[in-house]
Amino acid sequence: MKTKRFLLAATLMLTAATSAFAQKTFTLNLWSSAPAVAGSDDKDTAKVQVFLPREKMATGRAVVICPGGGYQTLAMDSEGRDWAPFFNNMGIAAIVLKYRMPNGDKQVPISDAEEAMKLVRRNAAEWRIKPNEVGIMGASAGGHLASVLATKATGDARPDFQILLYPVITMQPGLTHRGSRERFLGKNPSKADEREYSTDQQVTRSTPRAWIALSDDDRTVMPINGVNYYAELYRHDVPASLHVFPGGRHGWGRKQTFRYNLEMELELKAWLQSF
Repeated sequence: MKTKRFLLAATLMLTAATSAFAQKTFTLNLWSSAPAVAGSDDKDTAKVQVFLPREKMATGRAVVICPGGGYQTLAMDSEGRDWAPFFNNMGIAAIVLKYRMPNGDKQVPISDAEEAMKLVRRNAAEWRIKPNEVGIMGASAGGHLASVLATKATGDARPDFQILLYPVITMQPGLTHRGSRERFLGKNPSKADEREYSTDQQVTRSTPRAWIALSDDDRTVMPINGVNYYAELYRHDVPASLHVFPGGRHGWGRKQTFRYNLEMELELKAWLQSF
């Protein structure tokens, strides 16, 4: 009889714990009605998955996360959801964005990312977030999208800080990731669009502070992308931190198989605690 009561109590406790956790994690459609910019694929819908830290740990800071995938697909786990525990354990809310693919129309993912930033600020009070503590994070092509907002967005769409993993930065032929460039700008972009969406050329003194990490042996997105972006941030007196790991190639996200995962996380944590 005691065993049965113990099992029942344990089950109830587990259910309560699960329910409490479920209240901290939920998924929302990004657009409550029609998107501001219509995409070419009606089945490709934008969503956000919200991961809130425990109330007692909440610092008021939040990060909108844009996974990569060459503007063709999205690495929603390793470059998205897997980061939620890292941020939540620091008291930071993580909002993982499933943005729509551009298919040659750059405004489709840009409008999604901007709306995600605005959504977080609209819900700041309910989610215990400080509106002036909302950053953006992106990996690979998601890093490009994040850097577009960091250099071009205004008002409630503008991030307060940026975290970029092995980002695509330039749209210039020979240096860019060709697939990302073609899917973002189309097959025959104008020189003006190439310049405007090469975000190293869009840095100003008002660009938010940045943390950038990449691998020296990346053969997918040339390291010069992130290095040039850092150089422009430095040139414009924007606080920035660049971390180049000797191995790992491309796409490691938060994979435990990445040899320098521990060092990377420690360095990112130290940076986040520095301001």
